[in-house]
Amino acid sequence: MFQDEARFGRMSDPRSCWAPAPHRPVVNLALIREFRYQYAAVSPWDGSLDFMTTEKMNTENMTRFLAQVSQAHKEEFIVMVVDGASSHRSKDLVIPENVALVRLPPYSPELNPAEQIWNILRRNYFANRIFESLNAATAQAEFGLAEMAAHKASVKSLTNWPWISAILKA
Repeated sequence: MFQDEARFGRMSDPRSCWAPAPHRPVVNLALIREFRYQYAAVSPWDGSLDFMTTEKMNTENMTRFLAQVSQAHKEEFIVMVVDGASSHRSKDLVIPENVALVRLPPYSPELNPAEQIWNILRRNYFANRIFESLNAATAQAEFGLAEMAAHKASVKSLTNWPWISAILKA
C-alpha cells in the first residue's frame, strides 16, 4: 500500500470552469484557514482505499491510522510505502505486526500514487466550492473518499502505474 496525508478545509480552490457565452463564470472565494487532515492508504494492485480524518498530523494519529489499516486487513501482511514526514520516522510510532514501512526517497511525491487520490478529491469534490463550516468541508472530504473507496476499479486504474504493476511480475 502507498500512504499519504493531506489537509482539507475551508480555503477555497478556484479552478477553471465553463459558462455559456457571453457570460463569464463567477466563482466565490473563501479565505478561511481552517483545516483537518485526511490520512489515506491505497493498494494499486486491488484498488482498496483506507482513510481517516484527524485534527492534526502527528505521530499519535499516524499510529491510529496504521492500527486502523492493520485491523481492516488482518489476514494480510502490508508493506506500506510512506514519505519522510517526521511522524513516519518517530521513535514513538507504533507499527502493527502485520505492517512494515518503506520510506520513499526525500522530495519525491511523484513516486507516490496516493497523491493522485488528493488530486481527484480536490478537483471533483472541492473545486469552486465554499463551505459554511469546517464540519461541512470534512463531510465533503469523507464523502469523496468513501465514493472513491467504493469504486476499486477506478482507484486501481488511477494508481496502478506500470512500474508498480511490474513489481508483482518480478
